Parts: sequence; structure tokens; C-alpha cells
Amino acid sequence: MLLLSALALASGCGDDEAGTGQNRPSTATDTGEQPVAIDDVVEVDGDRGLYIRCNGTGSPTVVMEGGDGDTSDSYGFAEPAVSAVTRVCVYDRANLGRSDPAPGPRVLRDLVRDLDRLLDAAEIPPPYVLVGTSGGGFITAGYAYSHPDRVAGMVFVDTGVPLENPPRAIVEETDPTNPENVERRDYLRVEREAWEAREEIGDIPVSIISVEFSDEAIAESPFPVERLAMRRNVQRQKGWLVLSSRAKQIVARTGHAVEEEDPDLVVEQILDVVRAAQR
Repeated sequence: MLLLSALALASGCGDDEAGTGQNRPSTATDTGEQPVAIDDVVEVDGDRGLYIRCNGTGSPTVVMEGGDGDTSDSYGFAEPAVSAVTRVCVYDRANLGRSDPAPGPRVLRDLVRDLDRLLDAAEIPPPYVLVGTSGGGFITAGYAYSHPDRVAGMVFVDTGVPLENPPRAIVEETDPTNPENVERRDYLRVEREAWEAREEIGDIPVSIISVEFSDEAIAESPFPVERLAMRRNVQRQKGWLVLSSRAKQIVARTGHAVEEEDPDLVVEQILDVVRAAQR
């Protein structure tokens, strides 16, 4: 979220219809076939539950991680097309949408642990293609470092590089004690931890969508250090290429919200990685 951080924060928009963490999805059938759909809150830590929705059948399962403050609804543009090809799952992180709250500060290990427990509790077997939008890419990267044997492919949607010296306004905005930080996430620490821990995941397809910002977009940032990072965004994101010898970078000429301005590009890259992982 450091890149365009003041603009990238979005509040969760899901309705808290469950939120008790007591319900569990039906994840198995008498015939042993893969379940068609999940739409429920699943316990991950005592009475605390996370909302998850899965549709489609096939392998690998595409697991989509929303951007900062985004609920599972943020992937509504991609679910139909991807679920027509393979199984796809989206979820609400703690403190968002239909998921239960969790205290902060939340760091990378907390976010990765939640995802890991959710996939196990919902009985969603690997392999996975992980999709991370913006700050969600740091979480999927953290999961891949911890469980490389479960990851068949990855897609990053403009997951930028942490700023070396973020201005005070960004530090204060992203502080987990800030009431407006609904996720209670220590954003700056999460980003540093995920970026500094980069390592080869394996011989897997990885697509890195990076935005080449226009001069007009760059000029809108009030922070010189952020304007410089935006100008070098494509070059800086080449750092994600170390995750796989099969990693490739795709340049998007949109704003930071690629999924809103060019959703077809995001869907195309997800399906490309799925097809490559199936070979």
C-alpha cells in the first residue's frame, strides 16, 4: 500500500451476515468429489472465523487476496471467468466484511497463519495459484515462502516496493492503532518483511503486473519520495522476478487499480498462470 498509499486504502464493503465463526461449509461429498461451492464463515482460531467463498471445480485452486482494506467482493470481476476454468476462492481477512475481528498490530505471520488455517479448515487442498492485488501481494508472497510445496503459480497485481523512508503522513495513516486502519495491520512492517524475505519459490509460473504511471498520475502525489517510486515502479517491481525462473513482468498503463481500469488484463494473466500450472 505504500505506492499511492493515501489512495489505495479502501474500506471493507461486505455485510456481516454471519460473523460468529460457528458455521462450517460442507466441503466433502459421499462420492469423494470436489465440492462445488462454499459460502460461509469458517473457524480458524478458537471462536474466531473468516468468511470464504469458493466456486467452480478443477485444479489448481485459485486463491485471491484482496488489496488493502478490500473484501472478497473486490474480485467479483474475476470470479465468473476463472471459476469457469478451475476452482476459485476468495475470502475476507480479519476485521473485514463478514469475518470476525482480530486485535492488532497484525504482522505478516498473523496474516499468513490466518490464510493457512482457513484453507485447511475449509478443506481446500493444494496446489494453489495465489493472486494478490496491491498490498495483498505481500500476503501471498509470505504464504508462498512458508509453503512453497503448495503453490503452483502466482499473480501480482501492482504490488509495489516498500518506500525506504516513508513520510510521516504515511507512517501515521498506516499505524495499526489509527482508527481508520480497519484491518489493524502494521502495513509498513508487513511490506518490509515480505520484500526482504524474497526467495525462489520453485519452477512455477509467476506473472507480475506492474503499472507504468503517467506523468499526470505521478504529479498527483504530495510526497516527493512517492513520486520518485512511482516513476521507477516498473523497474523496482522487477525485484519480484527472483521468485521463479519462469516469472515474467507485464506492464500496465493504467492507474494503481489495474483490476478496475483493465480487468480483462488481470483475468487474462490469472488464466495464463492457471494453464501453465496445469501443464
